[in-house]
Parts: sequence; structure tokens; C-alpha cells
Amino acid sequence: MPIQLQLNKGKVPVKIFTKDVDERSLDQLGNLAQMPFIHKHVAAMPDVHAGIGATVGSVIPTKGAIIPAAVGVDIGCGMNAVRLSLKAHDLPDSLVRIRSAIEAKVPVGRASHASEAVEASTLNQIAHHLQPVTDKHPGLTKMTRNISRTWSRQVGTLGGGNHFIELCLDEADDVWVMLHSGSRGVGNIIGRYFISKAQKDMGRLLGNLPDKDLAYFEEGTEHFDDYVEAVNWAQDYAMINRREMMRLVIDAIQPFLPAFETSREAINCHHNYVEKENHFGADVYVTRKGAISAYEGQLGIIPGSMGAKSFIVRGLGNAQSFCSCSHGAGRKMSRTAAKKAFTAADLKHQTEGVECRKDNDVIDEIPGAYKDIETVMNNQRDLVAVVHTLKQVVCVKG
Repeated sequence: MPIQLQLNKGKVPVKIFTKDVDERSLDQLGNLAQMPFIHKHVAAMPDVHAGIGATVGSVIPTKGAIIPAAVGVDIGCGMNAVRLSLKAHDLPDSLVRIRSAIEAKVPVGRASHASEAVEASTLNQIAHHLQPVTDKHPGLTKMTRNISRTWSRQVGTLGGGNHFIELCLDEADDVWVMLHSGSRGVGNIIGRYFISKAQKDMGRLLGNLPDKDLAYFEEGTEHFDDYVEAVNWAQDYAMINRREMMRLVIDAIQPFLPAFETSREAINCHHNYVEKENHFGADVYVTRKGAISAYEGQLGIIPGSMGAKSFIVRGLGNAQSFCSCSHGAGRKMSRTAAKKAFTAADLKHQTEGVECRKDNDVIDEIPGAYKDIETVMNNQRDLVAVVHTLKQVVCVKG
């Protein structure tokens, strides 16, 4: 569907691809539209919901400036999916051992590997590119007791919250592995450090902003290039983390399944990141905060909540969305509200047929806390075309 709402109270319009948007999100989008360096307009995806400073599900094109809090602290968070040469009938009747094997192989929640789990050459390459950042900003190393151990032992780990690993079936009963994670603890450290640095750099000008979390670095200022270097490192790290985690998952499930191969149709994409792109005739920094790139022909992944459908999509290159689409269903309820509204019995009912945790500690991830994914997909028919529809049969969460 086309743009359904438009705000015209800022320096630029806000174009929204849904009517399902709450007042706090509208306020945040209006604040973004007040910033002096927004290019053309702000776009809000169908999964839009309130975030910190900037709205989740927003696409923010900027000329000569970047807002670190809009990129966020889970820098490079995104998705990875690969199709296996297996059918539904190749799966065992009970999937308990497969879930247990994944959980044993991939640390989840706050856990890390006991020692480095990837090749030394990969670790050396990561360290080589991080060193210039930490040399210029020793404050980063002060935010954790051992930053090198943090990142080196978290490569190939899941984390918590809405991050997950799933075994799914598509419309042809083909088996897929899909996972969702980002740059882990080190990305969080980089994000928090530079958000604070941007606020301090703005000094007295911070009070002129509609929200202090919209503090920004201008191109040519002291820390702009340092932030770009650091955020690019974190985005690359997130990509490597997902790739290594996928390798570990494949290793974990092989003993329980017939021999299989992985398809070339593999996707590894960010949905919390910033990238330099050209839109409406200008080179701009595009921050996708809870949105994925959807250039014409580009494959992407839009997951639903645990217990709901997910989608492999192909971008349609819609210029009004800055060639973007939603990154998922989008929350309609805070984690605190979800824990008050639902019980473990509700979770068990809403995830029926999925081998997953069904305890009180993951109630905040219950499908009922999210927007309806079918409605979200219907609202972005002008942004993407569905290639595959996936339904999970195993879900691992932190």
C-alpha cells in the first residue's frame, strides 16, 4: 500500500506507511523532522514504534551529519537465513534434541564462549580494524574490563531480548535456518560511548534540540570520522557474528538430520545501521533504525514474532521509502506491559507447535506483544514482494 499518513509540522515531511502509529512515535517522528540536516523527508515503516530518541522503524536520510542514538546501541543488528536441502519429512518427530543441541553450541543471553570459537585469522582481522578506534578512544576500553575478550569470545553468540535462532519451513516444506543478532556487547559499548560523546560535544546547543538523544556529529567535526570508523567496524562485526553463528548452528543440527547441503540463497542483512547512499540526486547518510534495505531485486528477511510467520522478500526499490521496508512485526506493547498482561499459559498457547522456551522469562517476547505481521506485510506491498513464507518449528531464545 502507498503512504497512509503524512506529518507536515517539521522542516521536512514525515511519510508513514501505516495508520497504526502511537502518539509517542508521532512525537518522535516530528522531532526528527525538526532536525536541520534531514534530506527530503523522514520515512516510517509499517512496524513503526517508539524507541530512544528516534523511532524504531524509521529511515532517516541526513546530509553532513549522523545521529548516533538513531543508529542505536545494537549496531548492525540484523538477520541471516539459509535454505537447506531438506524437506519437512526429513525432520525428526521430536525436535527437543535439535533445540538442545543448538543451545549447547551457541551461547545465549549474557553467555559467551569459554574461549575463542572462530579461526585466528578472522580474529586477527577484526582486532586489526578495531585497534585504531580504541587507540584514539581509550575511554572505550574503560567501559569494560577487557574489551578484546568481550568481542573475541562473543563472536558466534546470540544475546537476549528479541534475538533468536529458528528452524523454519517454507510454503514448499523446504527447511530453513534463520537467526537474528547484532554486534553484541562491544557494539553496545561503542554505541553508548559515542552517544555520550555527541551529547558532550554539543555542549550548550544540546538544549536547543527537541530531544537530547538526537545529539549529532557534523561532518568535519572532531569525532565524526571516528564515529563512522567505529560504527562501520561494529556493523562488520555483526555480520561476522551472524555468519559464525550460522556455521555453529549448522554443525549442531547435522547429527540429527540426513546429510544436507546449504543453498546459495543465503541472506545476511542489517536492520540497525547507517550507510552512505544516493537518494533524490544527493549523497546522504541513511540511518535505518529497525528497517532493512529494499532496493529493486534485493533479498531481505522480515521476521514475525515467535509463533508467527516470517518472510523472505525481494525489494521493489520504492523511492519514497528510500528503498527500505520494515524489519519485522514491530512491538505494540512494552516488555513490562507484556509481562503484566500475559502468563506462561498464554505463551504456551500462542507458540503451540513450536519447540521453544515457554517460561516466565520470555513472556515479554510473546506474539501478542507484537503487531500482526500479516497486516504489516499488507501495508508494505509497494515496498517488497514476498518470495518465501516461513513458519518456525524450533525457536531458540536467550
